[in-house]
Amino acid sequence: MALIALFVSATKLAGVLVTLSVAANAFSFARYRRKNLRPFRSPIDESSETLAIFNVYPGTDGEKEFFFGLATAPAHVEDRLDDAWLQFAEEHTCDKSESQQGSQPSDALITSDSGHGGPHLASSSLKEADERVKKKKPLKIAMEAMIRGFEKYIEDEHATNEECHHNVAAWHNVPRPEERLRFWSDPDTELKLAKDTGVRVFRMGIDWTRIMPKEPLNGLKETVNYAALERYKWIINRVRSYGMKVMLTLFHHSLPPWAGEYGGWKMERTVDYFMDFTRLVVNSVSDMVDYWVTFNEPHVFCLLTYCAGAWPGGHPDLLEVATSALPTGVFNQAMHWMAIAHSKAFEYIHEKSSGFTKPLVGVAHHVSFTRPYGLFDLAAVSLANSLTIFPYVDSISNQLDFIGINYYGQEVVSGAGLKLVESDEYSEAGRGVYPDGLYRMLLQFHERYKHLSIPFIITENGVADETDLIRRPYLLEHLLAVYAAMIKGVPVLGYLFWTISDNWEWADGYGPKFGLVAVDRANNLARIPRPSYHLFSKVVATGKVTRLDRVRAWNELQRAAKMRKTRPFYRAVNEHGLMYAGGGLDEPMHRPYIQRDWRFGHYEMEGLQDPLSRFSRYLLSPFSLRRKRKPERDDTDELVLEPLELSL
Repeated sequence: MALIALFVSATKLAGVLVTLSVAANAFSFARYRRKNLRPFRSPIDESSETLAIFNVYPGTDGEKEFFFGLATAPAHVEDRLDDAWLQFAEEHTCDKSESQQGSQPSDALITSDSGHGGPHLASSSLKEADERVKKKKPLKIAMEAMIRGFEKYIEDEHATNEECHHNVAAWHNVPRPEERLRFWSDPDTELKLAKDTGVRVFRMGIDWTRIMPKEPLNGLKETVNYAALERYKWIINRVRSYGMKVMLTLFHHSLPPWAGEYGGWKMERTVDYFMDFTRLVVNSVSDMVDYWVTFNEPHVFCLLTYCAGAWPGGHPDLLEVATSALPTGVFNQAMHWMAIAHSKAFEYIHEKSSGFTKPLVGVAHHVSFTRPYGLFDLAAVSLANSLTIFPYVDSISNQLDFIGINYYGQEVVSGAGLKLVESDEYSEAGRGVYPDGLYRMLLQFHERYKHLSIPFIITENGVADETDLIRRPYLLEHLLAVYAAMIKGVPVLGYLFWTISDNWEWADGYGPKFGLVAVDRANNLARIPRPSYHLFSKVVATGKVTRLDRVRAWNELQRAAKMRKTRPFYRAVNEHGLMYAGGGLDEPMHRPYIQRDWRFGHYEMEGLQDPLSRFSRYLLSPFSLRRKRKPERDDTDELVLEPLELSL
């Protein structure tokens, strides 16, 4: 009887704890929904023939000019560059030299591979070693684990030397991967494409490794590549000769290999080396640069390099991974030194600037709209947001002339991963298409920093879409989101689209296609402008987003969706619908276009999708007082009247 009573008491206690847990999460989600998911009324007049007018030709009334631009990065486009990314791509788990195999004792030694986070075996006989030891094999990790700074490992007794993977997907199976886009040897091909769109700003970078190929242990004189510095100066002059202003990035996800060997941004001395590099660049080209970006997406680099080990230069051990999100963990450690480096670079750039027009110095900060899939996923969303949205900008907010926003879409958190929601549209790289998120994030950032009067620049926005059917409405809807935020008082100076031509997309290689221009790598990197290139050029020239262009772009996408056409998708997805970090594919799977209205101001946010939440909505639906939204007018079948063109 005592045992039964104990069991009943334990059951009651468990019931109380579960009830309290559900209630606490429901209360937290209600607060989160009020702040982040509440429907809003779009300030765009959709009945007007012109939906947005950007002031690309300012008058004499003092109104500020809005600029359009195009963005790229050295690691994406430069040939003849022996950087960490090239070394990372050329390595894989089967790489072994015969000298290493013959020089080690017969007992297997577990050593760290400099190319990736997993270990490899170094012994006189790999076959014997495989039979003697358990080989620790990196496990594909969910993308949310990447965000939160965790990596999983498994002990695999049956791992063999035949199990190989490449660090960079869709790289070894494409022609001329090491040539990227030949921007170093032939910048004019990309620059002419950019110029012909009419953009006024061209964003590029200077690669740290190219300027300082070796660690300057004995001073800069013996290690600096001054010829490369002069070449960059010539390229920047070429940009200006095409009539474009220069936005220059100093650190864009590419750490010199020699810095990665000693710990990179986890170590204070990297700040000193970075300032050596910054002084060299500023002293050489400061009079030719209008906008400076000191760091591009610093928290993304820290998470993927030092927490997940998915990018070159990190090599985190299990302890670093497990403690990475703690206040004293590697994430905050690296972010601290990056903040110090920005502050020093900011001061030096302004100290050396001359002339009447002072350059603007800022950072390009990655922002995504993150929401929970289920009731118990809110804690993961809160943790991710607390690490990534505001802390870095907060730490440097007094030393910013602008805040650059890199926005690509939304992420839906489910358990330990990011959920692929079947009813949502996605880019080829696995990012949910959600223009409303850019509007929401701009309002949040403006509310937080408006007391400092800091303006914003959209330093990156784009979508991976080889078919170009998603890209055209994506471009227009995100421009409407920017314009709507400006109507609400957010000071946005300009918008840069990512990117000109398809290029190397970090660990995803040449799989996802982000370019307005396609690249035929098998045909000497021939460029083929896509329809979105011409649409972007039209918007840049007029400064307008018209209702006619919006309808055309949306109709074409919806016709493809109704016909159940498919397009490439380069992200691995498991049986539970979770997407993986390090899960880029060499060859794409195919996913259908989705019939969902994700246009700006039209996206209807779904409720929580876990079984408990769906069951609760089912029970409460008869008592709901919420009115069903009237169906929107279907523009997909709308007749578009165009003016006749008469010619003699």
